[in-house]
Amino acid sequence: ATARRDGAHVPEIKDWIIPGERAALAALCGPHKEAFLPKRLATYAERNKPTAPLAVSRLSPYLNFGHLSPRRAAWEAAKLRGQNDVLDEAIDSYLEELIVRRELSDNFCLHNPRYDSLEGASAWAQESLQAHASDVREYVYDYETLERGRTHDELWNAAQHELLYLGRMHGFMRMYWAKKILEWTPAPTTALETAIALNDAYALDGLDPNGYVGCMWSIAGIHDQGWKERAVFGKVRYMNYAGCK
Repeated sequence: ATARRDGAHVPEIKDWIIPGERAALAALCGPHKEAFLPKRLATYAERNKPTAPLAVSRLSPYLNFGHLSPRRAAWEAAKLRGQNDVLDEAIDSYLEELIVRRELSDNFCLHNPRYDSLEGASAWAQESLQAHASDVREYVYDYETLERGRTHDELWNAAQHELLYLGRMHGFMRMYWAKKILEWTPAPTTALETAIALNDAYALDGLDPNGYVGCMWSIAGIHDQGWKERAVFGKVRYMNYAGCK
């Protein structure tokens, strides 16, 4: 009763997701009007395009809270094979994310006690970030400014507002969002703490290995390689506004 009463103050979330196993299966297979497998799976290859918001599955909250089993989602997707090459490619991509990437995150958090700390990053990333920790930042924001989405970057603000009011964020934008937190906070440790705190506080799929590894990938280079060294980022992969167009 308390959860329902408190949830009534967040009407935006109720507009796009309903909790429970029955709702999860409807969002996966139908009859939901935007059910992932029958309506949107074919466009999954475009999931990293910010201009294609419905190409992502939007099933992560159900997986996170146990309303949907990843095995059931994989089984239902696999049953659709053989219709055409485009759909088969989309199924392969979805299963890669659902099984391989998801279990990489699970195993990282299970076997690395520092999964939410820079101390859990690879040596090259730790050394590189430390070497650039004192680099001058053009913009520096405190937690409250970031939380409310009041930076100079309208794209970043829009992503933060989606997280704040809808409890979700487009997968591609999460990468940009976290990397800008690295760029706009006083130190890499502050950046990681801030990104994790915001994700855990507002994302419906927060408090989850995928969230921790997503922040660690963006800020500390987990499951990535070293790139061209630059200010603030060191050798961690860089993203900018132009790359989102």
